Amino acid sequence: MKIHQQAICVSIGLFFAAQLSMAQSANVYFGYGTATDSSSNTQIDTFGTGQPYTTPKLSGSFLDAGASVLFTPHYGVGADVSWRATQAAYAGLQYRPVFYDFDGIWEPGHTKQFEPELHVGLGGMHIGYSYSQTYCDQLAGCQTDTQAVESSSHFQVHFAAAARFYLTDHIFVRPAFDGHYVNNLFQFGSNFVPEYSVGLGYSFGRE
Repeated sequence: MKIHQQAICVSIGLFFAAQLSMAQSANVYFGYGTATDSSSNTQIDTFGTGQPYTTPKLSGSFLDAGASVLFTPHYGVGADVSWRATQAAYAGLQYRPVFYDFDGIWEPGHTKQFEPELHVGLGGMHIGYSYSQTYCDQLAGCQTDTQAVESSSHFQVHFAAAARFYLTDHIFVRPAFDGHYVNNLFQFGSNFVPEYSVGLGYSFGRE
C-alpha cells in the first residue's frame, strides 16, 4: 500500500488500542469484494494532444480491512479502510481509490453462530493518480518508471449492513454491504458508491 493507506491503517490501530481497555469484545477482519460507480462520460485531454480520453467507470476488485469494539452487548464503534487491489486506467493515467471511515455500530441481537451489525459514520475517499513510462536500451533492457502526479480527496458519509457467521467460537465469515456517499465525486457518474465484500475475521473476548 502507499503512504496514504499506511497512515490510515496506523490511525485506525491507534484508535482501537485506546478503546480496548473499555471494550466488552473486539473484532478484526480482512475482506475481498468490489465497488462500482458509473462513468461521468467526461472528455479529458490529459496531455494536450488534441486526443481526449473518456473517463471510465469505477469497478474492479477491492481489498478491505477493519475492526470494531463493543462497549455494551449492542453498541460500539468501528473503522474500516478499503482500496482497489490494483491500479486502473483513468484518462491516460493510472489511479487507485481508497475509502476510509469511522463508525458507530448497533448490533440488534445475536445467537452463538450469528451476529448482525449496522454501521453509520463519516470518513473520506482518496484518489491517487500516477503515470508510467517504459524505457528500453541495449544495456539494461526495458524498465518501467511509475511516478505519482496528483491526488484528490473527498468527504464521505458511510453506512453498512453486515453479519458475522461464526465457524468456531472466534473465527467468522463476514458478508457486508457498504454504501459510500462521497461529496462532489465529479470523477465518476454518481456520488453514491456501493461496495460488496466477504471477509474473514476473529473475535476477542466473545462469550
